[in-house]
Amino acid sequence: MSESSTATPAAGGPPAGSTAPQEPGGKGPGLMSGPLGRNLGLVVALVVLCVVGSITAPGRFVDIDNVLTILRLAAVIGVVSIGMTFVIIGGGIDLSVGALVALSSVWATTLATQALARDFHWIVMVFTAVLVGAVAGLVNGVVIAYGKIVAFIATLAMLAAARGLAEIIANRRTQIVDNPGFRDFFAGDVLGVPTLVIIFALVAVAGWVLLNRTTFGRRTFAVGGNAEAARLAGIRVQRHTVWLYVLSGVTCGIAAVMLMARTTTGSSTHGTLYELDAIAAVVIGGTLLVGGRGTIVGTVLGVLIFTTLGNVFTLNNLSSSAQAVARGVIIVIAVLLQQRLAGGGARRRRPGRDAAAGSPAGAVSGGSAAAGGPAGDRPGDADGRPPT
Repeated sequence: MSESSTATPAAGGPPAGSTAPQEPGGKGPGLMSGPLGRNLGLVVALVVLCVVGSITAPGRFVDIDNVLTILRLAAVIGVVSIGMTFVIIGGGIDLSVGALVALSSVWATTLATQALARDFHWIVMVFTAVLVGAVAGLVNGVVIAYGKIVAFIATLAMLAAARGLAEIIANRRTQIVDNPGFRDFFAGDVLGVPTLVIIFALVAVAGWVLLNRTTFGRRTFAVGGNAEAARLAGIRVQRHTVWLYVLSGVTCGIAAVMLMARTTTGSSTHGTLYELDAIAAVVIGGTLLVGGRGTIVGTVLGVLIFTTLGNVFTLNNLSSSAQAVARGVIIVIAVLLQQRLAGGGARRRRPGRDAAAGSPAGAVSGGSAAAGGPAGDRPGDADGRPPT
């Protein structure tokens, strides 16, 4: 079956992409269980944080320079989080993003790379950082998809290897960016908006279009929701998984360029704990850790919430330890809300009707004899005996 094939609903089943079945009486799943409701809740949380900041640090929080500082800080981790969103929606995880940012920044600021940039153009440094991130992401994807290694272990190994390689290349020293064209471009602004913030906005828009308006995005949801069903529908799951990790690596390369511009350095210490910050922002944004659901808008709001929270703590001279505790509490609350919403959606489905109609619920639950399940299976126990 060709890769371009798409899943078609079984006879009598709901059309692909349709909403969840309604309860008797016409009641749907509710506003808060949909993307609009979840994003609205994030907006409310962000507004509350802004109000708290305005009350506790009047004059300083609402200052335009402070607002731009928040956006600059959010820009770098925000770009990493966009790539992480795709990986998690696709059913994976990437713990190596911080180390890839460090490796990309170090490789792009070596003496050889900067000499080449002086001879040609500073864009060479940008291409180098993005290429290094993409190649490292390709290694992650191949090891996970074709090597059959669990994503957690594979990316944990890449985290250690990439950080160690960055230390070897930099000889544990901070490399200074001495290209004035590079510094001037990324330190500039357009109509008062910093270039780094514009890059973040462009990456977010591109990510939204890729996830919501392309076949690649639809396949990402399918692979994350049920990889076996996606394979049976004609999607090349292994190849798609590789591309997801390459995309994550590319965003790490872009983030490395932004960090190089903001700090004018390349260092093996760049990106420390970025993997935790990115996963936290993605989870806060409503993306399920088990895959199959998520939004780019939610991720952007999650990044802004965490960055604004840190800024409010800093302006009020609160310790970083207290900030870490607050972040942990927020993450736990977000996961609990996700489980509650997901559980409510599952209870609203009618298993008998879904399985008979050939919906994914029938395939996941193991009732394979119904329409939509893998051919040749019979309902019953694992040894083939009918259920008692």
